[in-house]
Amino acid sequence: MLSSKAPRTMTHRLLAMGAVLTLGTLSLTACGGTSTATTSAGSSSAEKVGVSLIVKTTTNPFFVSMQDGAKKAAEAEGVDLKLAAGKADGDEDTQIQAIENAISKGDKGILITPNGPSVVDALKKAKDAGLFVIALDTPPDPADAADITFATDNFAAGELIGKWTAAQLDGKQATIALIDLFDDKVVSVDYNRDQGFLTGLGIDTADAKKNGDEAKTGNYTGGKGGSYEIVGSQASQGAEDGGRTAMETLLAKNPNINVVYTINEPAAAGAFEALKAAGKEKDVLVVSVDGGCTGVNNVKSGVIGATAQQYPVKMAELGVKAIVEIAKTGKKPANSEGLDFYNTGVELVTDKPAGGVKSITTTEASDICWGK
Repeated sequence: MLSSKAPRTMTHRLLAMGAVLTLGTLSLTACGGTSTATTSAGSSSAEKVGVSLIVKTTTNPFFVSMQDGAKKAAEAEGVDLKLAAGKADGDEDTQIQAIENAISKGDKGILITPNGPSVVDALKKAKDAGLFVIALDTPPDPADAADITFATDNFAAGELIGKWTAAQLDGKQATIALIDLFDDKVVSVDYNRDQGFLTGLGIDTADAKKNGDEAKTGNYTGGKGGSYEIVGSQASQGAEDGGRTAMETLLAKNPNINVVYTINEPAAAGAFEALKAAGKEKDVLVVSVDGGCTGVNNVKSGVIGATAQQYPVKMAELGVKAIVEIAKTGKKPANSEGLDFYNTGVELVTDKPAGGVKSITTTEASDICWGK
């Protein structure tokens, strides 16, 4: 996976993000609500390009911000945008219905954060019907079920928080709890973040596309190195209540946990509540991925030690602009060099920097949370 070469200063980062977001005039060259209905976010017109954005769920602010980014781009580009969302993370049936609706309405393209493998056949049907399919954040499996994916390098995101954790441990024993996304289906965002974290910590992951097959005890080699024990992995569904329940289950197995990896910041918030209720919140390293506005505040207040920031607003804006470009000129976006997706960037966010691990502060991260 990618080793992201992010700009070294905030000015450079903002300039880089701004440059990418001018996709209306510069082509792409380097390359987790309950609403189940599809709704229009712009007035319908035969002259407008039809685009459907289908997110995993609107109970997670990550996907709400993605919708906001798509709306902003749609208004600027004169796009007829339809919005749809699963009832919960993992709801494939609602997404399949939304894909079928996009086909029947004659949309030019679909932007989707796939909820699981069952949506693949519907995406292939959309492509056969002439729609351009862009996956956001989570590629389908197989990846070519979408024409292209705009996403964070999730392995790199996990690796950043793993390296930070290893540095903070300073050679101490690591007693690790892993709070993942699912235990009933396999999606790349789940195993890439988990396996990236373990790799950054310096633990052999065995099969890089499978959670939970690493040795449960041994030595980690990151930082100064030391011994580790993996207490277990629990699914959270990417939700706060799921994170709380997962943490309670893992604490019951071993109350001496001192490292907690979480798939996203809602799960991290739930895990922290469980730790706090058990009187265990002190001296426990909680790390996560998202870098949302609330999550950045949780890093600032000490709920989360470090998080890897991604940019869903940017993903959605780029997606809308790409489909408009295709409709106008036929020019399609391309993957980032050396990758099988278009990389939208990642930054480690912490107020406790570690030597050799590049990071930005919570103040800097607040200015660009969600990619706003």
